Amino acid sequence: MGAMMFKRWLELKEGRSALIIGPRRCGKTTFLKSRFPGFKYATLDDFDYLDWAERDPKGLIASLGSNFIIDEIQRVPKLTVAVKFAVDNLNATAIMTGSSSIGLLDSAADTLAGRINLYSLPTACWGEENGPPQHNVFNDRADLKTLKEAARQLESAMTNGMFPEVVTAADSAAKSEILRNYRNTYFTRDILQMANLENREGLYAIFQNLCRSIGSHLEVSNFAREASLSMPSAKKYLNTLQMSELTFRLYGWQFGPAKRYIKAAKTYFADNGIIQAFAIKVSEGQVLENFVIAELEKRRKLGFIKAEQFFYYKTPSGKEIDLVFAADGVIHAVEVKAAKAPSAKDLSAVRDFVRSSEQPARGFVFYLGESYEEVDGVTLIPVAALYTAR
Repeated sequence: MGAMMFKRWLELKEGRSALIIGPRRCGKTTFLKSRFPGFKYATLDDFDYLDWAERDPKGLIASLGSNFIIDEIQRVPKLTVAVKFAVDNLNATAIMTGSSSIGLLDSAADTLAGRINLYSLPTACWGEENGPPQHNVFNDRADLKTLKEAARQLESAMTNGMFPEVVTAADSAAKSEILRNYRNTYFTRDILQMANLENREGLYAIFQNLCRSIGSHLEVSNFAREASLSMPSAKKYLNTLQMSELTFRLYGWQFGPAKRYIKAAKTYFADNGIIQAFAIKVSEGQVLENFVIAELEKRRKLGFIKAEQFFYYKTPSGKEIDLVFAADGVIHAVEVKAAKAPSAKDLSAVRDFVRSSEQPARGFVFYLGESYEEVDGVTLIPVAALYTAR
């Protein structure tokens, strides 16, 4: 199986133009060329197409006919105006990709509202290379065979992440080399170019501080000081990483029993491979927490988890719940524990949240054990159950 040549779980609506947002190297191009083999293809990573798009956007679109793919359209957001003309007047079907939403989503929303479907394509979900999803992570129970296979693969998945090229690489040395290459190109050079930034050392320092602060509140003033950047610069770097789909944020859940506003956000990496690429030492608990929350965020982006957004929660006594979200009329409270046998204390924050919730609520703890358990109204789910789950 060649790199990135497995069937992805993203489903597109037939006959509709679309914009697909996802990080560099998540497999957008391979996915679309496989899905739409008859469509003409142009990428704005090619200087000739980029120059044409900037000088004569309407001419470029006209050259592509009525069914076409445009890769990396965020490089020339105004091209969406020419796409709108083709969709409206020429009955064209346009499939566009962007690896950054910088300037793109506003432009697309203004010019293509109601004409296109917007999708996210994250890096691969754990187990996606093995075929369609097999079970619902919160409502079903994975079979023992799946859990055993997942347990064998967990360490590699948590360490190397799920960029498709990494998933299909032959061995751990090849995976590490791919991630080092990504670090030097897509995670740094491209980010600097995209946001018109110049301080490579500052960006490295931001990555290092983000790795060390996984699971903690994001205090921009601390980041700025430790990275020797001004506050506005630190904010710009952090926002650029989020808009480039390399990180995502959880804000405080305001509707829990405490009913209070929590200003500070937490930032997670969209894929654990980014942590590995920078070779930064983080705790086992942080690696596991990022892995589980990123895997759930991928499923949210793909529409398997019907939540508008993910949050975290802080109780009045200062205890935290890693993840809280509303889906299908139920509040889900989720903790991640790097333990094979969580203690009663490990379950207490989730248990108390569920008991005191005014809305229907369910509590879950992802842990390193091998079986599903029910304790004090809290469901313990093996981390291995994420494998091949939707």
